Amino acid sequence: MALASAVKVVLGSIAFAIFWVLAIFPAVPFLPIGRTAGSLLGAILMVVFRVLTPDQAYDAIDLPILGLLSGTMVVSIYLEREDMFKYLGMMLSWKSKGAKDLICRICLISAISSALFTNDTTCVVLTEFVLKTARQHNLPPHPFLLALASSANIGSSATPIGNPQNLVIAVQSKISFGNFLIGILPAMLMGVFVNALILICMYWKLLSIQKDEEDVAVEVFSEEEMNSHRFSPATLSHNSQEWNSRLELMAVQSPPHLSGNMGHVEALRNRAISSETEIQKDPIVTLDSARNSNASKEAAKDVSTQVKEETIPSKRVASMDRLRDALSVRSSEGKEDFTTKWKKLLWKSCVYLVTIGMLIALLMGLNMSWTTITAALALVVLDFEDARPSLEKVSYSLLIFFCGMFITVDGFNRTGIPSTLWDLMEPYSRIDHVSGIAILAIVILVMSNLASNVPTVLLLGARVAKSAAAISAADEKRAWLILAWVSTVAGNLSLFGSAANLIVCEQARRPPQFGYTLSFWSHLKFGVPSTLIITAIGLALIR
Repeated sequence: MALASAVKVVLGSIAFAIFWVLAIFPAVPFLPIGRTAGSLLGAILMVVFRVLTPDQAYDAIDLPILGLLSGTMVVSIYLEREDMFKYLGMMLSWKSKGAKDLICRICLISAISSALFTNDTTCVVLTEFVLKTARQHNLPPHPFLLALASSANIGSSATPIGNPQNLVIAVQSKISFGNFLIGILPAMLMGVFVNALILICMYWKLLSIQKDEEDVAVEVFSEEEMNSHRFSPATLSHNSQEWNSRLELMAVQSPPHLSGNMGHVEALRNRAISSETEIQKDPIVTLDSARNSNASKEAAKDVSTQVKEETIPSKRVASMDRLRDALSVRSSEGKEDFTTKWKKLLWKSCVYLVTIGMLIALLMGLNMSWTTITAALALVVLDFEDARPSLEKVSYSLLIFFCGMFITVDGFNRTGIPSTLWDLMEPYSRIDHVSGIAILAIVILVMSNLASNVPTVLLLGARVAKSAAAISAADEKRAWLILAWVSTVAGNLSLFGSAANLIVCEQARRPPQFGYTLSFWSHLKFGVPSTLIITAIGLALIR
């Protein structure tokens, strides 16, 4: 494609430059409007500058990608609601055998979760679990946070739903879910293994620190406390004592209509006691007082006997009624708890079965966009509740960002600048030679860190595939997979290389008591060697 007119080239470059600056530096001082507004601004400028017509701008929006992205987000929201990621977090510390074992667990769980539920979602929900686990074991959180972010990026490369750039590649290349997975899975598994090995070697001394006895005691206490919330004999005995005290209280209580008779009995008893006191004080009138006292006692006994005969049956009847009512209430509550428990279990099973069905449908080669949307709507319907609280958690700002980015990148492509630059690089970037693959990987690596990975895929994807298709159909597929692998792993190079890195950094800073700040230079120290080594290993395994 030849260059467009000079005016269109200049104006299109200005619009793309504004988009690029705001996408990489969303809080730039002279225009701190963020990435989403920046993408919309770039899109509007492309239309205002007449680089694109309004109809061309609408056509540039890739609806299948938006459908696939939104459906995946809805399914992830329902899985998070049903504690799927909580279970993954609990697996991190379950029967852990030390810091090195924990590093390996984080790398493996993060990679698998990212391949199935996107790397950004994994980093959002697992960062706090990783941070707490590291603090609980009295270990520095730095290597564990790096393990989470880097393994999430590596693992997300294995599937089309793992990250946004893979969504774009899968839709544009029309590679099926199964072929995509088979093509990159060996590289992903080896990459996760090598990534864990690099982390263990780089931070061997930090990971070899032994826990203090005090920290072990704290950990044991927290585990016992957690178990006591699940099932505790002390809790059961406390409930039994409370229930017995209620029964005793109901048995002692008497009906209101007997209060007058009981008051009369107490008065007679008080009178008898006072008469005995007078006998002791005055010995002269002892005989008369004794007679009066005996008469009073006999009268009191007669009355009390009569009252008891009337009260005991009434008390028993009242106590039985109260006991029956209490037992009926308790049984009804038990039935309600049982019913609620089974409803929750059934709903959770439905969520997991729908998700598994979605993955099976994707592996069978069904349309990815409609498969994820169908799974999302199935969960909404089966929930049988207002879906607004769940749908409000969808990142609509990300969908809007993609719309603006599609328009902006398409406008920049129409200026002819990307095609001209690729024409210069193509002779040296052919994937039928090792040197060509290396140069292509370097170009993708640099552009992914300068312009972000999704714009890089949008700019280079069709051109790289067209160049490879001239060799063979198998090389075309391999070119798409190389683009997916390198653009994803490139996110590990620096802290700003991918959104997953920034998510881990921001999530780790939030907790007030055990927060941690992951610095740019500490990430770069690990990111450069890890990215270069893992990229090279993956390129050798992708076929």
